[in-house]
Amino acid sequence: MTTPASETETPAPTVREAVQADLLAVYRIEKASFPQPWPFAAFQRFIGEPGFLIAEVGAGVAGYIVADSIPNHGRPLGHVKDLAVHPDQRGQGVGSTLLRRAMGVMRAEGVAEVKLEVREGNDAARDLYESFGFEHRRTVPRYYDDGENALVLVADL
Repeated sequence: MTTPASETETPAPTVREAVQADLLAVYRIEKASFPQPWPFAAFQRFIGEPGFLIAEVGAGVAGYIVADSIPNHGRPLGHVKDLAVHPDQRGQGVGSTLLRRAMGVMRAEGVAEVKLEVREGNDAARDLYESFGFEHRRTVPRYYDDGENALVLVADL
């Protein structure tokens, strides 16, 4: 007997704006994902912002993205500030789903170009960003506390 694909595949994540009740789950994912995590209070500042999005799989938070726009010579510049996926949910399209939605939010706000910083050694994240058209613009030496370089990547929307 063959099991239908819909019963064996992981359900697609649903994406929505973050709310206060999500912050503990977000912070736990942040701590599990980064050697230099954001403090809890940093996330609180973005509650209510359209670019602070949560991906849910089932009843749990599977990942999040924090993105916004900043003034840049008269045109807004998008900035992906943070993106992380729960370790148990990686490789299942959660990050792609979040990035696609956040880029749509920024596009709706009139953003034509988006930037982000990524650890030079984070190959999985770099592959994701390159698949969305991000290109290396410059390197910031010793950007992170442990001395690792950051790559500044930029994409057109």
